[in-house]
Amino acid sequence: MPYSLSGKTIAVLATDGFEQSELTEPKRLLESWGAKVDVIAPGDSAKIRAWNHTDWGDSVAVDQHLEQATPEGYDALVLPGGVLNPDTLRTDKQAIAFIRAFATAQKPVAAICHGPWLLLESDLVRDRNVTSWPSVKTDLTNAGARWRDAEVVVDGQLITSRKPDDIPAFSAAVAKALAA
Repeated sequence: MPYSLSGKTIAVLATDGFEQSELTEPKRLLESWGAKVDVIAPGDSAKIRAWNHTDWGDSVAVDQHLEQATPEGYDALVLPGGVLNPDTLRTDKQAIAFIRAFATAQKPVAAICHGPWLLLESDLVRDRNVTSWPSVKTDLTNAGARWRDAEVVVDGQLITSRKPDDIPAFSAAVAKALAA
């Protein structure tokens, strides 16, 4: 289903080790619906490298460095998974502050697969309905979340999905949140 996202700008926060399809496919879909999508990463690298299931994948250009990015310039935030990516970002105080700023501004924050680790680290999951990759379930429930096994779970402005197979529903939920 096509959505009209013309004039919307979406930030994708990632670093080396993001799951390739969880960044590239939502980005492709959201751009096909008219959104501008910027890849934001910490540090000064011009590219970040994907993990593609079992080995290193493609590199993706960084549009803006986290140190210069401001949430005010974006309408929504997408957090791809992969194990290494969120595990690295969850210890980055600036990344966590960036995520919290979207939530404080009541802008959509969407995380897929292991990406919800960043929501947990940002104190955004207590008493919220979420989903994730199954191995993240215990971390989320221990932080007070209500975990659901569904392709996409929307709780207010918080959008979560489980895995790459859920990308169409995940991307559609982001688009619906922006069209509302």
